[in-house]
Amino acid sequence: MNTPTVTRTRRDFRAMDRRRTRAARLFKVGHTQAEVARRLGVSRQSVSRWYQQYRHGGAAAMPGASRAGRKPRLDRRQLNRLDAALRKGAQTHGFGTDRWTLPRVAQVIERLTGVTYHPGHVGRILRDLNWTRQRPAKRARVRSRRCAGRP
Repeated sequence: MNTPTVTRTRRDFRAMDRRRTRAARLFKVGHTQAEVARRLGVSRQSVSRWYQQYRHGGAAAMPGASRAGRKPRLDRRQLNRLDAALRKGAQTHGFGTDRWTLPRVAQVIERLTGVTYHPGHVGRILRDLNWTRQRPAKRARVRSRRCAGRP
């Protein structure tokens, strides 16, 4: 059974600002909240909130939507420091091999910034830094007898 792929649409902040600006103009010429909601195709709750803001300070008091989602826990400067630290290699940070794993990266993030991340979430940070998953190019030469098909 195929499950549908869910894609989330990004919020269009410009369109939202245009709607609020248009709502302010409609309030100014005397339209009711219900009329504004119908004309703009938005909920009455949103229009009611906008109207309260408009009454208290005009169109300037109707703030635009801020960023979508939670504020990142690492700022750009911290991400740059992390990127530079990762480029030095895992052995530089006291690990036995020079291979980065998500738990190792999580440890380095905590050491550098004091911010803890679950290793399963570190992949997003690495993707934001344009790091890709690396795999060994060749198989190991030495294999056990059982794997090689020998008795």
